[in-house]
Amino acid sequence: NALSKIIGQVIMLKNKSIYWNPVLETLSHEKLQALQLKKFRRIVEWAYNNSPFYNRHYKEAGLEPGDIKRFEDIRKVPKIEKGMFRDVQKNEPFPYGDMLAVPREKIAIFRQTSGTTGAPVYQADTWQDWEWWAESWCYILYAQGYRDTDRVFIPFGYNIFVAFWAMHYASEKLGCETVPGGVLDTEARILKMKELKCTAFGATPTYVLGLADRARKMNIDPAKDLYIRRITVAGEPGGSIPTTKKRMEDAWGAKVYDHIGATEIGAWSYECTEQPGGQHVNEGLFLVEIEDVETGELITESGKRGKMVITALDRVGKPCIRFDSKDVILWSSKECDCGRTFRMIEGGVVGRADDITKVKGVLLAPTAIEEVVRSIPELGDEYEVNVTKEGDLDEIALKIEIREGKAGEQEAILARLKDQLRVKTNLGYKISVHPLGTLPRYEVKAKRFKDLRKHE
Repeated sequence: NALSKIIGQVIMLKNKSIYWNPVLETLSHEKLQALQLKKFRRIVEWAYNNSPFYNRHYKEAGLEPGDIKRFEDIRKVPKIEKGMFRDVQKNEPFPYGDMLAVPREKIAIFRQTSGTTGAPVYQADTWQDWEWWAESWCYILYAQGYRDTDRVFIPFGYNIFVAFWAMHYASEKLGCETVPGGVLDTEARILKMKELKCTAFGATPTYVLGLADRARKMNIDPAKDLYIRRITVAGEPGGSIPTTKKRMEDAWGAKVYDHIGATEIGAWSYECTEQPGGQHVNEGLFLVEIEDVETGELITESGKRGKMVITALDRVGKPCIRFDSKDVILWSSKECDCGRTFRMIEGGVVGRADDITKVKGVLLAPTAIEEVVRSIPELGDEYEVNVTKEGDLDEIALKIEIREGKAGEQEAILARLKDQLRVKTNLGYKISVHPLGTLPRYEVKAKRFKDLRKHE
């Protein structure tokens, strides 16, 4: 009866609020931290007792679950890295290895990573885990204004990558009418969105821009002829890059909201309708730590970049505990006007510790190049960057496209581009102009930055 009353109160609160879970999303910092510690101790004990990998990993470090008594003790727990996920796949049970914390017959869902940073990681989830995935996405969609009055289109090829699978299930859980666009090609997806008067969809930033470009070629103006009011993006940093976000919003006449997640981790952060220039970390379901890239020291203050170490607090099939993601993030100093007490990260993921590289002695984040290219309206949506070495010297080449009707302004456009790149990145570039539509187009994760020095 007591539990029923609590559930009833939560439902009443939710119906009157902007929060999917009004209790967790407005919990005080102290209570959130206490909850995180309780959940962290539980998942460590679960992994220690049920996963051969984690049992070995912790025993080698001299750690037992009972050693975690205070929040500060969390840092005693040894981290895991992506290479470990791959290495254990050589062990039984096939194909996941002994990181599993449940019998293999309890695994209900198979997914794998895209393999953009190496061999793919096979991800195992129980049905309980998959319900957790959908729940984490409900926080995202509800915070971005999705309601049961929406008709949501999912323009994604349903396959072995997690991508927008969980968005589909969360959309259904919210009561939205959910339209799968899996086998349809790009033109058919646009026509179906128009036919059904869909109000929202989710895609990578690249594909959002690609859909708009294709629609215009079909004499359909997405902002005037379609009914899209909100778009959720993921898979690339563009949703948190202001110039890229503006391009998407202008093209569709809709609000664009970012979200960050990963196959091994889950859907751990989201932008709300306030669009505060950052994303809320779902601290009810995840524990995020930021460490100095060089020293490994914990960063608690705002405005200082570091790499993210993250724990999925409720994922039981293949636990993710203190995963060194290599994602570079920073805490925001802002308190969002939405009233959520979950801490925010500023500007989303600003890069990866293994992507931020030195070129000509200068540290370069690929997102800085995207911000500049997308800020110049005369340039097309696609570009490509290749870093090579000529003798002992680094060379950085940038391929771009110029929009139709702007070829006569090419000299002025290139001068502006070079100046802004110099200011933003402190580097000079060899810039080449290519015919509009000839650079590679992507539906999923784009691969625009290529450091070819490693292969020379």
